[in-house]
Amino acid sequence: MTKEFFPYGRPEMDYLTSRDKRLGEAIARLGKIERPVIPDLFAALVHSMVGQQISTKAHETIWRRMESRLGKITPEGIASLPEDELQGFGMTFRKAHCIHAAAEKALSGALDVKRLEALSDAEVCAELSKLDGVGTWTAEMLMLHSMLRPDILSFGDLAVLRGMRMLYHHREITRELFEKYRRRYSPCGSVASIYLWAIAAGRIEGMRDYAPGRK
Repeated sequence: MTKEFFPYGRPEMDYLTSRDKRLGEAIARLGKIERPVIPDLFAALVHSMVGQQISTKAHETIWRRMESRLGKITPEGIASLPEDELQGFGMTFRKAHCIHAAAEKALSGALDVKRLEALSDAEVCAELSKLDGVGTWTAEMLMLHSMLRPDILSFGDLAVLRGMRMLYHHREITRELFEKYRRRYSPCGSVASIYLWAIAAGRIEGMRDYAPGRK
């Protein structure tokens, strides 16, 4: 199956470079980054729920196990599995319960993921937060990786905050400081997120985390 990637190009890269010299230098060094996306909204919702508060490596491992067992991630497939089998993929029982409940709501019509497309970013967050186990970060990851919203930068994303510390040599990213950068990047916050994730992952040699006790 052909992978799909977040759609952006030179206009967004040039805009961010014009707005922020340090980020622009990182963009020049990294080039265009292909960030995989999940077009199916329900699969993307489950993917975001799986990724809550775990490492990228653990997230990828659990997701591969799920795809190997189920093929396409659908409400029918998830609902057909006992919650303990979902847990057996490597997630907590609480997370398995919440994912199973989301599948049942999608099947009953209580959750209409297609309706989310017509909502604003804030409305999507509010609607998805009605689901057990779904908060702002999960909704934001869904908006970026499936709905392809252009201006998503998450204060709840630890890798985004790490990338900011590394790029700007801050010991801490306060909410006030975060909002300064968010306004600077807007309306291309999603592309900025993609580069901050790459920085946080160590893609630029010599950059380190300036948080106390970090390297």
